[in-house]
Amino acid sequence: MSGGVSTATDSAPGTDVRCKINVSLLSHTNVGKTTLARTLLRQDIGEVGDRAHVTEVAESHVLIESPAGDSLILWDTPGFGDSTRVLKRLQQGDKPVGWFLSRVWDRFADRPFWCSQQAMHNARETSDVILYVVNAGESPSSVGYVDAELRILGWIGKPVILLLNQLGPPRDSVQSQEDVTQWQEHVAQYKWVETVLPFDAFARCWVQEGTLLAAVQRLLTGPRQLAFGQLRESWRVRNLAVFHDSIKALADQIAAAATDVEQVQERDIQGKARAWIGAMATGVENTDPGLERAQTNLAGRLDSNIRSTTARLVELHGLTGRATDEVLKRMGSEFAVDRPADADKASVLGGLVSGALGGLAADLGAGGLTFGAGALIGGVLGLFGARGLAKAYNLARGANTGTVRWSREFLFARVAAALMRYLAVAHFGRGRGEFVSGVAPAHWQEAVQQALGRRKSSFDALLAGTVTAAALLPLIAASAQEVLLHLYPDVSHVFE
Repeated sequence: MSGGVSTATDSAPGTDVRCKINVSLLSHTNVGKTTLARTLLRQDIGEVGDRAHVTEVAESHVLIESPAGDSLILWDTPGFGDSTRVLKRLQQGDKPVGWFLSRVWDRFADRPFWCSQQAMHNARETSDVILYVVNAGESPSSVGYVDAELRILGWIGKPVILLLNQLGPPRDSVQSQEDVTQWQEHVAQYKWVETVLPFDAFARCWVQEGTLLAAVQRLLTGPRQLAFGQLRESWRVRNLAVFHDSIKALADQIAAAATDVEQVQERDIQGKARAWIGAMATGVENTDPGLERAQTNLAGRLDSNIRSTTARLVELHGLTGRATDEVLKRMGSEFAVDRPADADKASVLGGLVSGALGGLAADLGAGGLTFGAGALIGGVLGLFGARGLAKAYNLARGANTGTVRWSREFLFARVAAALMRYLAVAHFGRGRGEFVSGVAPAHWQEAVQQALGRRKSSFDALLAGTVTAAALLPLIAASAQEVLLHLYPDVSHVFE
């Protein structure tokens, strides 16, 4: 959802705008209306702060526009203050004294109190639907102002959708339903509250906006409901484009890692001899600087690619901020080293073991590359005979240079990490400020592993050959869609 500021609320004769549907955000002060508005609009509007009455006047913003010229207007309003006093003043508004106190006296004597009243009048006069935002961290029965505010919503006389804000870190559907049920039971006596939805300004996922829009449409009638259907479709098309662009960015990242390769700079004969003889004496072979350098270069490019991909996701979702440091955990199987049989090493070892029992299956320790289990490299490894065999082996396999690349296991793990990164961005509300990565909830990891597990054979077959972003795209897209539908079972209409 995105758009610019607008203050018009009615269609003027002769304009292209066919229908303007107004939705107002209302809540107790400092519950997070403006934060939620920023998340929905994907732009910084109003002022947010940890104090009461930050927003003083109602502000309207275009949330969605359709090609036909219809528009959905979102109103950010001043929060309720002393809700009981506000309700009493509103009920007195039809009397001359009450009208004077509400419209004139309070404006100068108690401005926050006056702002709260004006927000209610504005909502009553302009709104089609009210979005009432509550703090889900509080028990509805223990917060005195909730019932007074619900009665105020009854005075406004418009259908109400209650939104549970401040839910904390993303939770699974079972946990979210517990909060929903608690609030549904509490507001059951207030018949104008039509539905209760979990919708956290800090951690909502974009697909949940589709659920909210569907709930709003059900509360409209006639031409306005039809017009809202076009608005919903405009929202769906725009957000699916963001989804597919995001998945393409992930596919590009994985394909780049899968095709990345680094040449290994070999040590000279003296360096090799010292390393091999030292390994025979100590049982531990010294590290290969050339191989380490190649691995470091690969890791550096992967890290850079992850950062740029994350930045692209952040931009696509209307957020700001940069990716934090990515930690590449060394897993042992992350690198696939392909190096030629070392003729120099074969020569040195051949000279050392000349006369020993022949016919052994040789593994010359070339970064994990073997000559093949059971493959016999000559009989007795003579000083020159082994060198000649190694060179012949390299010539036959067409490889005279060593390379290092990412292993298939590591690349498959990168797909899972990429989907987790996508979920982090897709759930991050702009109202939180600049994007920062956090600890992923366990139920996200479980959903990702299940979706990828069902497609592992397809990924393995793809990663074993020439990898392209175009080939990865449908697999990653299907996995991401399955994860979202698992986390939010009621959003299938978004992908239809």
